[in-house]
Amino acid sequence: MITVHHLENSRSQRVLWMLEELELPYEVRRYERNAKTMLAPPELKRVHPLGKSPVIEDEGLTLIETGAIAEYLVEKAGGRLGAPGDQQGKLRYRQFLHYAEGSLMPVLLLQLVLSKIPLMGKLAIRKLRPMIEVHLRFVESELAQHPWFAGGEMTAADVLMSFPLEAAAARAGLGDDYPHIRLWLEKVHARPAYQSALKAGGDYAYA
Repeated sequence: MITVHHLENSRSQRVLWMLEELELPYEVRRYERNAKTMLAPPELKRVHPLGKSPVIEDEGLTLIETGAIAEYLVEKAGGRLGAPGDQQGKLRYRQFLHYAEGSLMPVLLLQLVLSKIPLMGKLAIRKLRPMIEVHLRFVESELAQHPWFAGGEMTAADVLMSFPLEAAAARAGLGDDYPHIRLWLEKVHARPAYQSALKAGGDYAYA
């Protein structure tokens, strides 16, 4: 059975959702953030030296990085939630699987860090905001053309994109200018597997 080391309000919520979609058996070990620093507890370093989440353990393997975990689970499930069969769909799948953490999440994380800095942080966020809007407009245009990120069906690329877009909705002023992103989030949150993952993971601030 797969063990998921799950940190509250973190990227690991996506792993629980994906496991529910794939109907793979798993167990959850929950970890709470430090109330003052919001960092992961030191117990996670006993699982992996980086002390980060998500981490999964399966068949003697310890694996980190959401994208790598997603690819591992797709393979374990015989290709379910993997790339579509057409070439364009495959390229879109690969693109968004990496875009979520490689391009979109870093600017949102930077905004979060800057928001903790009095005065100077607010000034820096004003300069960062146009960069965030470039990303959101790009994502909005993509979802205006396709119901899911790889094309006509939900894939692991959608799972990877969920956390940064949930974070954007909560922290980056994702307003009525982005109706297709909002519709996509509503569609994701309504999925039975997503709701089951919320029950498994406990309180989650972004749903």
